Order: sequence, then C-alpha cells, then structure tokens
Amino acid sequence: MKTRIAGFFREDSTSDSALRVVAIGGGTGLSTLLKGLKSFALAPGELASARTASPVIRDLSAVVTVSDDGGSSGRLRKELNMLPPGDIRNCIVALSEDEALLSQLFRHRFDKGSGLEGHSFGNLFLAALTAITDDFSEAVRLSSEILVTRGHIYPSTTSNIELEALMEDGTRVRGETKITASKGRIKELVLIPPNVEPLPQTLDAIALADIITIGPGSLFTSLVPNLLVRGISDAIVSSPATKVYICNLMTQANESLGLTAADHIRALTRHAGRQLFDYALINRTPVSEQLKAQYALEGASQIVADLDAIEALDVIPVLGDYLEEAGVARHNTTRLASDLMQLAANEVSRTKVRSAHR
Repeated sequence: MKTRIAGFFREDSTSDSALRVVAIGGGTGLSTLLKGLKSFALAPGELASARTASPVIRDLSAVVTVSDDGGSSGRLRKELNMLPPGDIRNCIVALSEDEALLSQLFRHRFDKGSGLEGHSFGNLFLAALTAITDDFSEAVRLSSEILVTRGHIYPSTTSNIELEALMEDGTRVRGETKITASKGRIKELVLIPPNVEPLPQTLDAIALADIITIGPGSLFTSLVPNLLVRGISDAIVSSPATKVYICNLMTQANESLGLTAADHIRALTRHAGRQLFDYALINRTPVSEQLKAQYALEGASQIVADLDAIEALDVIPVLGDYLEEAGVARHNTTRLASDLMQLAANEVSRTKVRSAHR
C-alpha cells in the first residue's frame, strides 16, 4: 500500500537536473497552474548560467482541450470554422512574460459594438492568425512568440471535435455547453468524431517529460476530453514521467456533484482505459463557512478527500494547503507549483540513485 504524504523533505536540486513538465487540462484550472509553474521555467540562456538549489523547468508544455462551443469561442468556431481559442488564449496569457499591457490586451473583452460585443481581443487575434496561416496550431505558436511565453502550448487535437455524454438515465447530450447545463449525472463521455489525432509535438513532449499533470479543471469538459484523443493516454502510460492528478477544490454543478477525490480519479482512469497516476495533490484546508454557504446555493460543496480509497487505487495522496478564497475557491498557484516541482525533483533524484546502484 502506498503512503500518503503531507509536505516534503526538501532535497538539493541543481540546474543540471532541470525538469521537463507537461500540464494537461483546460479552462481556468490549467491557466492557474501555469501561472505558478512559469516562475520555475528558465529560458535556455538562463538555464546555462543558473546556480540554484531549487528545482527549475527546462521545458514546459501545456496540452489544452479544444471542445468549447459557448461564448466568444463558440461564436468564432461556428462563424469561421476554426478551433475554439478561449482556453488556449488563457494559457498564452498565463505563460506570458508581460504581465501588464500585452496580457491585458489579450484578455480585453469588448462590451459593445456590432459583431464585437462579447469577444475577447485574444480570441480575435488567434482567429486572424489562423486565417493568415491556415493552421490553428501555427497561430498558437506565433501568438506565444509574440507574447514571449515561457513554454509551449499545444491544442490536444487540431480536429474539429464535439463532446457527447451518455447520462446515467440512458439519454445522450451533445455539445459542451449542453452537457454543462444538463441536470443529469454523466456516465461516459465520447468525442465526435472518435479517433482524432494529437499533434506529434504533444506526444514527443509527453515521452520526454519528467512530470505530467492532469488537472485542476472541470472533470468531464476540461480533463477527460484530452484523454480521449487517440494516442494521448497510451503516451502518458508509456512515459517514464511521474504522473500527478491535481484534485479540484469544490464539486461542480452538472459535472461532479457528489463525487469524491477518488471518484474523480476513477472517472479519469475509466476513460483512459488504464491506470494513470502515481500521486494526487489534494487540498487539506477547509473552506470558510461563508464560502461553503455560497457554493451550497448551487448544490456544490468541498470535495471529500477520501484518502484510504485513493490509496486503494495505488495512488499516493499528497496533502497541501492549496485553497485560496477570493469570492470563489481557487488554488494557491504558488504553493501548488512549488509542491509539484519538489515532488518531481525528488522522484528524479531517486531514479538517478536507483540507476547508479544497478
């Protein structure tokens, strides 16, 4: 039986063992995590001269779901026949060197204007670059260069996909927006069309990674879709990387009401068709009574950390104080990224020690 962890014993790490990190997800959860990881990511020139005892990242890659069909992204998708840019845009901003003007520009949302109202500038920028290059993934790469991001951002697939959910009552709901609005419990999720391909760069990044994270994010509309893209689950399992699930803080209406932390892991494992995770990072800080009451209005609550059940899945729970309250529950990105980096550095160190003694 694996043993749960509360915090870490710090081990020395140098730039010689800088890490390759792949973060998989979507929505605000992934961009929140990337903000924290960005502070550990060094450019090649910085890496060569780095002298630090803290773990650092030599290569940071984000794999982002592209199933959104609502809001500005949904409108652009329907009108321009392009992939939804919203989650990608948030990740570009999160990894941007410029926290001021350019990032504000990409986040700016028009509140008036015929045809413009509701659109964000970043979405329109990606739409324009896609039209110029005729290649959404190239538009993402160029946008990342313009904002000088500290990492690579890959759509999970460049195919035009829709989500379809099989509900527990036997009905089927098609489209992310309708699935999110549905009152039923989701039993299974599929992609339409099935068997879509990932980018080769995504598979390469996963194969070379030292640590792969999935989450936080909406279970069925941000996390599971990535695992359904052909080859991604296989690549994760085959990678020698340490695999970490980052558990959400609260249940989510119409996606995970009543689901425990272990239930989330089971759902991801079921859709991947195999065991994925070595560790699960789980918040141990209780929410305030005020925030608890606020979430209760929509039937949501703090996710139950059923640690024994997680250990029975052969996953090691790592407990931390990750909750941050600012009107809503959010992960403390600094603590989360710090614990992830230390976990990865410790695993790499142990692997090197084992290899040296063979």
